[in-house]
Amino acid sequence: MRDLRHKLDRTWMTASRLTPQSGGRCVMFISAREGEGTSSVAASFALMAARKSQKSTWLIDLDLRRNAMFAAFENGFVRDAGEPGRAFDASLKTDPIYTLTPPGVDRGSPNAANKLFTVHEIKKTRLLVSRFRNEEMRAGQRVQLRTQPEWWRTVRRAADWVVVDAPALSRSPAGLAMAAQMDGVIIVMEADSTGAEELIGLRREIETHGGTVVGIVMNRMGADARFADRLAG
Repeated sequence: MRDLRHKLDRTWMTASRLTPQSGGRCVMFISAREGEGTSSVAASFALMAARKSQKSTWLIDLDLRRNAMFAAFENGFVRDAGEPGRAFDASLKTDPIYTLTPPGVDRGSPNAANKLFTVHEIKKTRLLVSRFRNEEMRAGQRVQLRTQPEWWRTVRRAADWVVVDAPALSRSPAGLAMAAQMDGVIIVMEADSTGAEELIGLRREIETHGGTVVGIVMNRMGADARFADRLAG
C-alpha cells in the first residue's frame, strides 16, 4: 500500500462537491479487479479527509476477513500517522452490517455477535479505521455483509466523512450491496491495463444497484494517479 495523497487533489475537489443524504459525506472506492490500487487510494483519501474533519473520518474496510486497512496502519503505512489505538464498538447501537452463519459466538454476552465490528482511532489523526474481529468467530463460521441503512445514517451523524474501501468486484460483490448507501462511488483502475468494456461493465453494475459513479482514478502505482471527473455518457 502506498501514500497517494499528493496525487489526489482533483479527487478531493470532486468528492467535496457531493451533497450528502444527511450528515457527513459517504464515498466508496471500488475496482473491477484486484491489484488496481484501490486500498491505497481509499486510505490516502481518508487521511486527507481526516485532516479537514471537525469531528472525525471513518475508513470502512468491507473486506472483513482480511482487515487489510487496519494491518496497513498497524505496519506504519504512512509516517505522519500513528498506530491504531484501542478498539471502540462500531455497532453504534444499531443492527450490525453483517450476519454470521451459523449465528452466535462461543463466549461473551448474548449480544457479543453484534459487536465484532470495531473502529480504532489512528494516533495523531482524526481517522478511525475499522476492523472485524475474526478471532471471535467459531470454526467453520461465515460472515456476510448486509445492507443496514440505519447503520449508515448513524455513522454519518458521527463523522464528517465516511470513506469506504470495497473489495474488487472480481473478489466480492460487497461494494455493490452498499452502493446505494453512498453519496458517490469512485472507480479505481490501473492505467493502461483495465479495458474500457470492463470499466463500463462495472459502472453499469454500480448504477443497477442504486449507486452513483462520480468519476474514476486512473492509477499508476508510484508513478501517477489521474482523476477523470464524472464519467461521460
